[in-house]
Amino acid sequence: MSKPKSGVDVSTDGTPSSKGPASKSASPRSSSSRSPSARSKARRFALQALYQIQLTGCSAAAAEQQFLDDHEMKRVDVEYLHALLAGTSEHRDELESLITPILDRAFTALDPIEKAILYIGCFELVHRIDVPYRVVINEAIELALQFGATESHKYVNSILDRLARVHRPHEQGR
Repeated sequence: MSKPKSGVDVSTDGTPSSKGPASKSASPRSSSSRSPSARSKARRFALQALYQIQLTGCSAAAAEQQFLDDHEMKRVDVEYLHALLAGTSEHRDELESLITPILDRAFTALDPIEKAILYIGCFELVHRIDVPYRVVINEAIELALQFGATESHKYVNSILDRLARVHRPHEQGR
């Protein structure tokens, strides 16, 4: 996959930025970095894995293991990657039921990339309240700009913004 078209504002990712070098003795399951960019990379891999799951029908665990085996994960928050894949898998029906009423088309008619981005964004809005809603939406827009169709970032933004109004009303005034 290609590099991002624009840089991600990693200072607003909802995780503390580490000032020192990452530990070199981290196991493949632990993250060597808790930086915002490490979470952004976890989201990018989660998107790719969810896309693979949709196209091949493999399990989230199998897709995750393949990504851990096939990619350099030193600068990826692999714990967050796991949380995204396990969470979107475990809550798939719930997430789909929250997203569907907001759509202007059937959920099944969505592009697989948009679907994966919406699964991630909805999961974070509902189940990861430690991540500010603006970060969730901005990260989803970045993924849509990088991997989605020409105007998909606008569509993703509108859907997640409406979900945030319902599931994060306390953050709306900030």
